[in-house]
Amino acid sequence: MLAASLIRPATAADAAGIANVHVESWRSTYPGMLPDRYLVGLSTATHERRWRGLLSGSAPPRGRRTFVAQGPGGRILGFASCGPQRTGLPGFGGEFYALYLLDQAQGQGLGRRFLAAMAQHLLAGDTQSAVVWVLRDNPSRYFYERLGGDLLAEQPISFAGAKLTEVAYGWTDLVPLARLAADPPVGG
Repeated sequence: MLAASLIRPATAADAAGIANVHVESWRSTYPGMLPDRYLVGLSTATHERRWRGLLSGSAPPRGRRTFVAQGPGGRILGFASCGPQRTGLPGFGGEFYALYLLDQAQGQGLGRRFLAAMAQHLLAGDTQSAVVWVLRDNPSRYFYERLGGDLLAEQPISFAGAKLTEVAYGWTDLVPLARLAADPPVGG
């Protein structure tokens, strides 16, 4: 069990830590879903450059925000990002783009706290609803159901040479998610 972590907006200085979480969480989450050659070929340096570029601007692009979970010694244990919906599902203004945690940081309430932070951010920008897309075969998808997400849609996608299916969960009212920051953990 890790000590309590701080959830805060990410800065360019967090790029290396986010890149590490990005690569390590994909390698531990997606074996059997994505080709091994793709997962082995993931580059922390490439992801660090990408994240540094995304986080170096003076302000996040229109309503977008990335958060990190900072653990003991400043180590980045996870990240999450959100903003305007990109997929066109009617009735949902926001989207949770990513939520990834290192394996040892899972099961301690950080996922729940990330969703609360993202919901608070979207609500502050007058966005009342949001969706998240997740691979159907990812067992972590049930986390979204436990936190009130309704299964909305599914669609086939191709990624890294694999044929996959992703599903969308949605919240028509983000207020209950935003309140999770003050509630006890429910397994996320």
